[in-house]
Amino acid sequence: MSISASMVKELRGRTGAGMMDCKKALAETGGDLEKAVTYLREKGLAAAAKKAGRIAAEGLIESYIHGVGKIGVLVEVNCETDFVAKTDEFKSLARDIAMQIAAAKPEFVRREEVPAEALNKEREILRAQALNEGKPEKIVDKMVTGRIEKYYKEVCLLEQPFIKDTNLTVQQLLTEKIAKIGENISVRRFVRYELGEGIDKKQTDLAAEVEAMTQNVCK
Repeated sequence: MSISASMVKELRGRTGAGMMDCKKALAETGGDLEKAVTYLREKGLAAAAKKAGRIAAEGLIESYIHGVGKIGVLVEVNCETDFVAKTDEFKSLARDIAMQIAAAKPEFVRREEVPAEALNKEREILRAQALNEGKPEKIVDKMVTGRIEKYYKEVCLLEQPFIKDTNLTVQQLLTEKIAKIGENISVRRFVRYELGEGIDKKQTDLAAEVEAMTQNVCK
């Protein structure tokens, strides 16, 4: 099987192993990415994979305000030591993640955080859509499974394409940084604010009209 440069790049991003080691792992496993990750870990070459299990309790909380104050983000990015947290590279990473949240509007950090209720509701909607499209019943469940994967990529920060390099997911970006910096790095939590979000503007406009009418009457 031909091993493409993109396959090698993805494996390297996930494991932090060298390019030649990644190419060899893919060749040994017939191009199967998951098996290649396991292969590298067994050989002791997946540096990032080993670091990913370590406790990361240091780091920083990064803030980002977009434009003229229409969108604001706070995100906690963790690493293992205060020394790394103070480096320009780590600060730049935290800034990029904050900008990612502002631009891509994720709802959760990782798929494990998606509530079962929300997931079940999404499945019902996707199933109804597939049936309304006239898809045969026997393939609807498979379609729903595929569309749920797409849903995760839309709402989960770590699975979104990175805005500065869409060939990488945010998780792959973190994995590359883990391999380069030499410490475990994780995104713990975030909050995103958008001006006027959740406000019923029709009600607000009505309230303004009532206020104006009241003032006119008082005059």
